[in-house]
Amino acid sequence: MASPETDPNKSPILLLKTKSMPADAYQDLFSTPPSRGNISFEPIFVPVLQHRFEEQGQSQLRALLEQKRISASRDAAYGGLIFTSQRAVEVFATLVEDGLQKNDNSSEEHGSKTWPHLQDVPLYSVGPATTRALKSIPQDPPLQIFGEHTGNGDALAAYIQEHYGSLYAGRNPKPPLLFLVGEQRRDIIPKTLMDERLPVDNRIHVDEMVVYGTGVMESFPGDLNRVLERTADRGATRWLVIFSPTGCDGMLKGLGMLDEETGKVRHLPREEDKQTNTYIASIGPTTRNYLKRTFDYEPDVCAEKPSPEGLWEAITTFMESRK
Repeated sequence: MASPETDPNKSPILLLKTKSMPADAYQDLFSTPPSRGNISFEPIFVPVLQHRFEEQGQSQLRALLEQKRISASRDAAYGGLIFTSQRAVEVFATLVEDGLQKNDNSSEEHGSKTWPHLQDVPLYSVGPATTRALKSIPQDPPLQIFGEHTGNGDALAAYIQEHYGSLYAGRNPKPPLLFLVGEQRRDIIPKTLMDERLPVDNRIHVDEMVVYGTGVMESFPGDLNRVLERTADRGATRWLVIFSPTGCDGMLKGLGMLDEETGKVRHLPREEDKQTNTYIASIGPTTRNYLKRTFDYEPDVCAEKPSPEGLWEAITTFMESRK
């Protein structure tokens, strides 16, 4: 449910996402006193997506972990893992937690403090948020996490190509990678790593395992409309931040921007637009391109890096340029 509070002295920024717990980096950054240009924000969360764990994928992953089939050994099924979403990390973390509890309740003969036996294999993470979630998993020795700096699937795939290739340089073919995904995902990483145009020795096989599903929350349209109504008369600039293609349709409808006949955004002169103080930000190029391709709409800003800092930089730069 959307946050109910509003502060008339701040610019509302509607974050169309579920608030991360126990702390949300977007709230932390946008709630702090302005660091430049006297710009002050009030973050308001409006959850768009609801997630459910896929039992079949969970069971398959649990079996792989319990049987130590993800490891650096030559008879392992996989030599590493790929994560591009916090939801996939949540599934993985739940299984690790279960394994730790089982080990605590078992004898020293059967238990192991190194569950889930992944301290010697690489875990590839697409960005800061996913990396933070992985680092919070209580693995001893710590999990080996790589790729935080990449920021998107294209860059992560290129990084894996080089890093994983050198890590298993003496192995041909390279051991497969396991990619934990949701029902809806891009396939750029498997396509890049398994491209048939690559030399055979450079290809890396990737298996995708669906461990969660995603859908739009039934309450999203109503929640969004209530927040839009509550912040409509605020004198300050209002921002909406979209974090994925899912929810773009509901957002544009809520703003009254969609033409019902064409399904595209109605392009009105700014002075005729009822949302004259409302701007839209995309967390990254995937969502921006979806808005352009599907609705013929270019968001006002797109973060260069899909992170709280990248979003802050894009929005504050835009606002300062319009003074």
